[in-house]
Amino acid sequence: QVQLVESGGGLVQAGGSLRLSCAASGRTFSNDAMGWFRQAPGKERDSVAAISWSGGSTYYAHSVKGRFTISRDNAKNTVYLQMNSLKPEDTAVYYCAASTRSRGAVSARAMNYDYWGQGTQVTVSS
Repeated sequence: QVQLVESGGGLVQAGGSLRLSCAASGRTFSNDAMGWFRQAPGKERDSVAAISWSGGSTYYAHSVKGRFTISRDNAKNTVYLQMNSLKPEDTAVYYCAASTRSRGAVSARAMNYDYWGQGTQVTVSS
């Protein structure tokens, strides 16, 4: 059974930092792109960041560029999202995802991802 297990979410004050981790099991994703998405109540699920199979290429949403960093460790089958200078508008459920459909290339489209984690809540207080 393929699973993506997220950790690192929680409550943090504005300006603080969190590091999210997503550990995959049941399948290796070393040849696949990985990504992070988020969804706030009443809002659409949006791409936050994505990373190519090798980590050589990345994508960031404009709203997080310069504050968030995506990385991966293929030996551990794990992807990370370092979040700095957090703002209240970053509050959302964060999901990690893996794409077997993008041929390893970065993608910001949720439709390209076929494996998803359960989501982890990130709450940023004012």
